[in-house]
Amino acid sequence: MTELERKQDRAPVPSSWDYAPAPEARDLVQVRERYGHFVGGGWLEPKETYATIDPSSEESIAEVGQATKEEVELAVGSARDAFENSWSAISPSERAKYLFRIARILQERSREFAVLESLNGGKPIRESRDVDLPLSAAHFFYYAGWADKLEYAFPNRKPRPIGVAGQIVPWNFPLLMLAWKIAPALATGNTVVLKPAETTPLSALLFADVLRQAELPPGVVNIVTGDGRTGAALVKSPGVDKIAFTGSTEVGKAIQRELAGTGTHLTLELGGKAANIIFDDAALDQAVEGIVNGIYFNQGHVCCAGSRLLVQESIYEPLIGKLKRRLATLRVGDPLDKNTDVGAINSRQQLDKIKQLVASGEEEGAAIYQPPCKLPEKGYWFAPTVFTNVAQSYRIAQEEIFGPVLSVLTFRTPDEAVEKANNTAYGLSAGVWTEKGSRILAMAQRLRAGVIWANTYNRFDPSSPFGGYKESGFGREGGRHGLEPYLEFE
Repeated sequence: MTELERKQDRAPVPSSWDYAPAPEARDLVQVRERYGHFVGGGWLEPKETYATIDPSSEESIAEVGQATKEEVELAVGSARDAFENSWSAISPSERAKYLFRIARILQERSREFAVLESLNGGKPIRESRDVDLPLSAAHFFYYAGWADKLEYAFPNRKPRPIGVAGQIVPWNFPLLMLAWKIAPALATGNTVVLKPAETTPLSALLFADVLRQAELPPGVVNIVTGDGRTGAALVKSPGVDKIAFTGSTEVGKAIQRELAGTGTHLTLELGGKAANIIFDDAALDQAVEGIVNGIYFNQGHVCCAGSRLLVQESIYEPLIGKLKRRLATLRVGDPLDKNTDVGAINSRQQLDKIKQLVASGEEEGAAIYQPPCKLPEKGYWFAPTVFTNVAQSYRIAQEEIFGPVLSVLTFRTPDEAVEKANNTAYGLSAGVWTEKGSRILAMAQRLRAGVIWANTYNRFDPSSPFGGYKESGFGREGGRHGLEPYLEFE
């Protein structure tokens, strides 16, 4: 026996295949102790502040500004001045150069932004790194390409920018939603006042440094932070020509009522209760991965999450068995650990809402399953959950939970699947799993949803429009369709 063989023979045999911690370095991003508002290319000292926290530990990260009505008006005035005196007069090809710069800088600083997204939002670093950042940069690249081609995008029409766009983004995808809104607005010649979500303002505030690096003219993009009062002040500002809002249906309705009759342009991307439909000829192992990605991605904090699973009766038992075995492998824990599958719930308020709706599901008679899962003691956490024996009337089948909770229903025929899938106030997205292309097309024609995935779920591309029907809002973001809400036509 050689020396090498003797050494190999003495190597210990592992008793298990547990994952060792693989934390990303937190010091990749430098967070200031205090942030003001980014107005006119510089920092405005706020009159009021509040603490933004790390939801995985409940520890304060930084003090950020709570914008008052006066501070919002300063930002709107700065955007108006930039629109009238510089940005709208710049040639489209020059505007494109700025967007290309922003996209490249986001790519160069992607690791820094990924850490901050996970630190402030609670999502796993793998998702921030592999989904949020590449897509954010891709949206700026995509709309940079459109900036000097608007006459080709809308032939026989004369497009012109609307003016000042007030943009309000949610906490589930802070940087990606920023990119969805700012990129088309700038490409079409508008200026922006952006309000990030109250709980996740840090990505937007770091983005202000990207704008500095890109040497964007002062006032073209302004960022004000705060809670709903700041958003309300932005919506009510007479200097704003367009509002773009992504968030809850309740707030979206309030914004629509406020703007009715004012002439202010409006697009709304609101909640969802998507149906993920599995037919008996689907590849079950592939479908299980799609189900997991559809509802447990970003802790279920996704407006288009596949939170209702519709399974054809003949495959119900084998599919649920496979799904439960797969749930047992999900790792819940530190968002900065590269092995984590399910991170922290974004806030105490959201965790309480999830717990309330889960309790209602148990009270109404649904059967709950949660895999063995040791949750951290500090922070906001909720185990991946599956409800079976769910009736359509149950709250968990009708209301948006916005958490890692799946409700399972069954169907026998395609007609029944369509009827159950459309039996919701929402109409944002849906998924269809089958090997028959004709069935996919037939289902897509009948499902009242803005986005329909076939044999996959939660796949996004900047060239593909996204938006919904009914109480999921109106207007589209992404693709050529995403340009139109920021344009007027002569």
